[in-house]
Amino acid sequence: MGYSKLSVVRTHCSLGCYPLSPGFSAGSVEIAVCVKSPAPIETLLRANLPNQRFALTRHSTHLVNPPHSLPMDDSKSSCMDGSYAEIVVVRHGETEWNADGRIQGHLDVELNEAGKQQAVLVADQLSKEPKISAVYSSDLKRALVTAETIAARCGGLEVITDPDLRERNLGDLQGLVLREAAKHSPKAHKAFLSHRTDQDIPGGGESLDHLFQRCTSSLQRIGKKHKGERVVVVSHGGVIRSLYQRACPNGKLGGKVLNTSVNIFHLSDEEWTIKSWGDVSHLHQTGYLKSGFGGDKHLVSLVCS
Repeated sequence: MGYSKLSVVRTHCSLGCYPLSPGFSAGSVEIAVCVKSPAPIETLLRANLPNQRFALTRHSTHLVNPPHSLPMDDSKSSCMDGSYAEIVVVRHGETEWNADGRIQGHLDVELNEAGKQQAVLVADQLSKEPKISAVYSSDLKRALVTAETIAARCGGLEVITDPDLRERNLGDLQGLVLREAAKHSPKAHKAFLSHRTDQDIPGGGESLDHLFQRCTSSLQRIGKKHKGERVVVVSHGGVIRSLYQRACPNGKLGGKVLNTSVNIFHLSDEEWTIKSWGDVSHLHQTGYLKSGFGGDKHLVSLVCS
């Protein structure tokens, strides 16, 4: 199968985050990369439509990266200095509820066997890269076990837990299969689909605004503490979406946060920059769920370009 190549140019987010398009202007270029995919460029540009259905099938990872990703080894050429922290944000490994399309939220669901293998593989990849100084994690088991696997492989570090890195609390929707949520909890489902970012979900659920505030504050604290260092943060799909929006407030929603995908942020006092996004090249053995389902209707943007 042949590959089509799509060049992607990224700029600092402070200069603006623009949707990917065939005729974008290079502008103030920070990094140029190439994303490989077996699909034509036209297919990539319209691959993630808002009304797509979740397809919970496991994908082989014979490709270097899925179509929406930017390469993790981009980080190997970076020159760390004391003005920023390099934070490697990883989504937890797969759970049975991910595979079933069941909403997790704050419920403490454990990794399945595929998820444990994914954690080992991402840990092995990160151990081959520049030194990790610390590992942080949500206190929910699916993130914590992923983080402990990484920490053990990267010098035997102790995981620091932070409840502010938890997934969004989805209230009455937690434990329901997404496709059945409207039937079993119509008010909560309606709130879940609302475009209002201040909309709480019945049953003690959080608004997107509250999620954004707690998880971005957590990452900013970590960034200030670890300037000049490289650290790992293991969290959840909804959290990683919020972190993306903080770095690229004008970015377009369109991609997916896959289990154990690697996303690299540079944080300084004034600026958040995304250096690479959505890398799952380490999943050559287990594959990944095509949907990237994590109990959230929102999809993550491709790149800050």
